[in-house]
Amino acid sequence: MNYRFAGRMGRVPASFLEELFRVSGIPGVISFAGGLPASAFIDVEGIREAACEVFDEMGQKALQYTTTDGYLPLREFIADRYRRRLDLPATPEEIQIVNGSQQCLDIVAKIFLDPGDAVGMERPGYLGAIEAFSLYEPDFYSVPLEEDGPDIAAFESLIHDHAPKFFYGIPNSQNPSGRTYSQEKRRAVAEILEGTDTVFYEDDAFGELFFDGKPRLPVKRYLPDQTVISGSFSKTVAPGMRIGWIYAPEPVLREFNVAKQAADLHSNFLSQVILHRYLSTHDLDAHVARVSAVYGEHCRLVCDLLDDLMPPGVTHTTPEGGMFMTATLPDGVSAMELFREGVREGVAVLPGVPFYVDGGGEDTIRLNFSAAGEEEIVEGIHRLARVVRRLAA
Repeated sequence: MNYRFAGRMGRVPASFLEELFRVSGIPGVISFAGGLPASAFIDVEGIREAACEVFDEMGQKALQYTTTDGYLPLREFIADRYRRRLDLPATPEEIQIVNGSQQCLDIVAKIFLDPGDAVGMERPGYLGAIEAFSLYEPDFYSVPLEEDGPDIAAFESLIHDHAPKFFYGIPNSQNPSGRTYSQEKRRAVAEILEGTDTVFYEDDAFGELFFDGKPRLPVKRYLPDQTVISGSFSKTVAPGMRIGWIYAPEPVLREFNVAKQAADLHSNFLSQVILHRYLSTHDLDAHVARVSAVYGEHCRLVCDLLDDLMPPGVTHTTPEGGMFMTATLPDGVSAMELFREGVREGVAVLPGVPFYVDGGGEDTIRLNFSAAGEEEIVEGIHRLARVVRRLAA
């Protein structure tokens, strides 16, 4: 049988994730390669109680079809949180529920992109976004990411020279680097975009997870009508529930709603109702504070171990929040070789190559510090350092 797949499938970069899942499942391998939040913070008992209450009080309704835009009380909760935390004038009408914020990547690309359209991204950029956008056959243009956000001169040049349909960025604790935009650069990004037809796609998957507990003002604060924000409960409550959202201007949501309805009618309604019940009966702020504090301890531990154990030439980012950091390897050490040798040593990392749309990353790795416990982190970084020293010799 000759399966005549669409030409767009050839534009999607080969995914490294299947190999990561395979090696992460090998007994004895300590993995810093995945993107998992800490399982210990998933409140199984609390979610079970919320589910039982939902089944007891509204079981048939919760198991029915619903509207495409999602459960209104949950959208009200999200909008209220934007108003309270970030002083954004969000309304539930501007919020739509999705199957994890990953679905936002697909649908935003679907409603904006024709083949050959320009898309802007950070360099390095989130590999899940690269894969999602690639299906719609755009031309990618990247802007180097500095310690405090994008290279503003390069960003301005990209916007003026290529007029991308949208620029995709993660201002808070970026994946993969862990870097956070300064407020000055957020304002500069907004000023450059104002008056153009380029939308800023603000992926805020990690905005709740700052180690100091202080929220950073989003780009949308400075550019409300040109910015869409995606968010998710995957990093703060439970990724398996697959509940995220988009917060966007009405003209964008109108098209988004059409595309989502065609894709899946609506997101999992049962999960939406259970999640709302859970959020209504538990203190999300206190939960997030506990999670962020532990992630901060883990991040500092990884940074200290890298500084103490790695050979000369290894540098790393120092995140203010989130779940990830990147490390640059000594001259001549290949990230792919480190991945292969690391698995033999019992430690897995993610090579940097998949995060670059225009080549690069051969000498960088991404490290996740949220999933492993402290003892695993210590042993895992010792194993990793042994491999790096051997390859650098």
